[in-house]
Amino acid sequence: MKFGGTSVANVERIRNVARHVKREVDAGHQVAVVVSAMSGKTNELVAWCKETSPLYDQREYDAVVASGEQVTAGLLAIALQEMGLPARSWLGWQAPVLTNDTHGSARIESIDGAGIIEGFKRGEVAVVAGFQGLHKETGRITTLGRGGSDTSAVALAAAVKADRCDIYTDVDGVYSTDPRVVPKARRMERIAFEEMLEMASLGAKVLQVRSVEVAMVHKVPTYVRSSFDDPANPGAGTLICNEEDIVEAQVVTGIAFSRDEAQITLRRVADKPGVAAAVFMPLADAGINVDMIVQVVSEDGNTDMTFTVGSADYERAFALLEKIKDDLGFSSMAGAKDVAKVSAIGIGMRSHAGVAARAFHALSEKGVNIRAITTSEIKFSVLIDEAYTELAVRTLHTLYGLDAA
Repeated sequence: MKFGGTSVANVERIRNVARHVKREVDAGHQVAVVVSAMSGKTNELVAWCKETSPLYDQREYDAVVASGEQVTAGLLAIALQEMGLPARSWLGWQAPVLTNDTHGSARIESIDGAGIIEGFKRGEVAVVAGFQGLHKETGRITTLGRGGSDTSAVALAAAVKADRCDIYTDVDGVYSTDPRVVPKARRMERIAFEEMLEMASLGAKVLQVRSVEVAMVHKVPTYVRSSFDDPANPGAGTLICNEEDIVEAQVVTGIAFSRDEAQITLRRVADKPGVAAAVFMPLADAGINVDMIVQVVSEDGNTDMTFTVGSADYERAFALLEKIKDDLGFSSMAGAKDVAKVSAIGIGMRSHAGVAARAFHALSEKGVNIRAITTSEIKFSVLIDEAYTELAVRTLHTLYGLDAA
């Protein structure tokens, strides 16, 4: 069971989490709980690091920010003991959760669940601090990056061969799109790992992308559920599972969108072998993720190239390309930050023709101009002016029959 920051925001909510845990223990389960820091705590700890030194040591930053989860783990263990349940807290280094040494965004390499399983045999509930691990060679604490507690939970579930992993959050499942944008969005009972992976990477904020990857690789059935449900009578949530476990796949399962996009266009780039590598390798080396790429047919040996980057990387990417302009030999560069990416996702697309064409037609009827398109086997994305984001999301949601009755 994993509980996020809003679920453990204060002592009363931690007691509520303890009631959810007790329900599962009373049902005969051995339970490991992964907790985040109380909501707002990590931001406060990060701010203290920046205030102390703008160029802080990333290793000490990890030591500071990992303390948020330590507090929650201890408090939840106390709350469970108060209810008469044997419980103990485990920090990342105690389990241990072993990671690489990329401080601030480390990747889990292995988890030794033996100590936790020994605790199960003694009837103990394991309360594990999420988001943190240990780099064995240096003996330093590491953190897994924002949303890392989701990944901790799924990886721990795989390590102890859990029957399932329940991710408790402030929503009662995965919706066909953001209910704040489309009030008719509906909660899905099941969604395939691949679909959830696309939804998470294309802007749906329910789960961290890496946690879905880990769940898919290790085939861990994962539920998204609400911690604000009555602990005695919780809702079913959404099951993220293998494609084979979904009886009737819809053509389109969900609509995701991201406003954190920026577009860069290079005009009159020499159309010759190696030019794409010359443009994109420096961006990759700078850790800038490029998403959509559109290259137009060349005229007189020159071509226009348009691509998107995250809006947080826009200034850096622009400055970097400006620096190597003479090497690349393009005539001019233009950019836009007022763009958004809207995507439709569904494993049913594999066996249905014309799914994207219907969307292009529906958007054109609403006067939405498409700047760029990318497709894969189970999704397509369009880049549009940000002002039309909500209109486009609602249009596609209705088009594919996703509106709740």
